[in-house]
Amino acid sequence: MRIIDLHCDTLYNALTRNITLDDRRNEVLFEPSRADSKLQCYAVWIPDGVDGKAAENMVVSAHKLLCSECDRLGIKLIKHGERIRTAFTKNKNSALFTIENGSALNGRLDNVERFAGLGVKMMTLTWNARNQIGGGAEAQGCGITPFGEAVLSKMEEHGIIVDVSHACERLFYDVAERTKLPFAASHSNAFSVTRHKRNLTDDQIKTIIERKGLIGLNFHNAFLNNDPDNACTADILRHTEHFLSLGADDCLCFGSDFDGGCLPFDIADSRVYENICEMYLKHGYSEALIKRIFYENALNFLEYFDNRQIM
Repeated sequence: MRIIDLHCDTLYNALTRNITLDDRRNEVLFEPSRADSKLQCYAVWIPDGVDGKAAENMVVSAHKLLCSECDRLGIKLIKHGERIRTAFTKNKNSALFTIENGSALNGRLDNVERFAGLGVKMMTLTWNARNQIGGGAEAQGCGITPFGEAVLSKMEEHGIIVDVSHACERLFYDVAERTKLPFAASHSNAFSVTRHKRNLTDDQIKTIIERKGLIGLNFHNAFLNNDPDNACTADILRHTEHFLSLGADDCLCFGSDFDGGCLPFDIADSRVYENICEMYLKHGYSEALIKRIFYENALNFLEYFDNRQIM
């Protein structure tokens, strides 16, 4: 089984709780024997209450920790300019460094290039509140700022993928209008299935599909089911079915949100991927489609940005 997961908060937990990436309390399990190959995107989350220099410093500290942990555990940390497909196919475990919340930039445009040099591959523009880029899910009506427009341009220039998870609707459409390259919603589900402000409307989903973007299925219970206490693995299937009904066959993947959300009652940790695969097979999904969702869509998307950096 090969797996690419676009989003987890395990790195943030390790940084703030002073634990290791392979600590058994984490939901992302480090088990080299379980998967043929796995690429995990490790996000450093910048809470909305953290800004300025402290936010910028969190990125630097998280990067230092991730480098150290990857060296210790034998994980291939994919650096700026390295080929992701090569790393994924040649290494049992590989990792990408990502940022959740553009407040990490500390209002400095030059930090985009600096963070790209640290290997940052993707950045969620906001968390739930408004920041210097635009409005999050709890700041509806706040579109992109002039600084945010400059950030988008710099991100595309330096190969950092624009991530619209957590963005309010207005910011989402501002991004769609102002970007030239595909963008991602690294950990977002379907609003038509679960009516949560963090989920994507059908029109947003269609926009990402048209732009050849990427959508990561989120396992947080409140995004899976209108009654979070009853959320279960079957809800992942419901969201998958809805995305596929809109034509997301080539842009759907996983963005679990492990170690950053509340899991359904029947999911304990990242071993759930085996159950999801079995569930898909039982519901008639072809092996080719399962491979696309599990890793091929994400790999093709990430490789597109690799190729642009090499051109």
